[in-house]
Amino acid sequence: MLQKSTLQFLTQLKKNNVKEWFDANRKVYEAAREDYGNLISEVIKQTGKKDADIASLQLKDCMFRINRDVRFSKDKSPYKTNFGAFIVRGGKKSIYAGYYFHMEPGKSFVGGGLWMPMPEHLKKVRQEIDYCYDEFSKIMKNKKFVATYGGLDKSAEYVLSRPPKGYDEENPAIELLKMKSYVTTRPVTDAELLSKDLPKLIVSAFEALQPMNAFINRAIED
Repeated sequence: MLQKSTLQFLTQLKKNNVKEWFDANRKVYEAAREDYGNLISEVIKQTGKKDADIASLQLKDCMFRINRDVRFSKDKSPYKTNFGAFIVRGGKKSIYAGYYFHMEPGKSFVGGGLWMPMPEHLKKVRQEIDYCYDEFSKIMKNKKFVATYGGLDKSAEYVLSRPPKGYDEENPAIELLKMKSYVTTRPVTDAELLSKDLPKLIVSAFEALQPMNAFINRAIED
């Protein structure tokens, strides 16, 4: 469960995204960051009981900084208006599929998978899906996965318009092979953020994602 003050901090930051305001409210930020961090630490602990790949992770391995990289952005706002953590073997800059929790008033979500992988890793995942289509299809149709997420995120930026090189349009797995990312999310309401059941909600959502992550990571390893 998160404190209401943590959400309030992010709401105020969105309205006052300048260094002067942030510096004046640094203690409020530090309390909010600690609150979110405690939640993530508990989620790592609970998820790690069923996913050994992330059991040894520490908070610092997973939680993103609030400072934005503005070097190549037209938006020069110095701070993110969310807290985020990518829980994945090897830490948040890992090449592997993992779990993500994004906390932002009105825009929070839980989910994960493999986001915009390097070509060589994407090639391996596609090959594994092609070879083991029945297995991956069962993962996609798993009752808990469907009930939690519905399916993969098929936004335009994540899907090729044509089959990738080397694959035929008639391939039974072609819609999955066209994917450029294998990610999925479930919205989290502000009321759920403040519920005592929030850790359980996140851990349950991660458990629904674990079979897909394990399949993808197996492909990347091979």
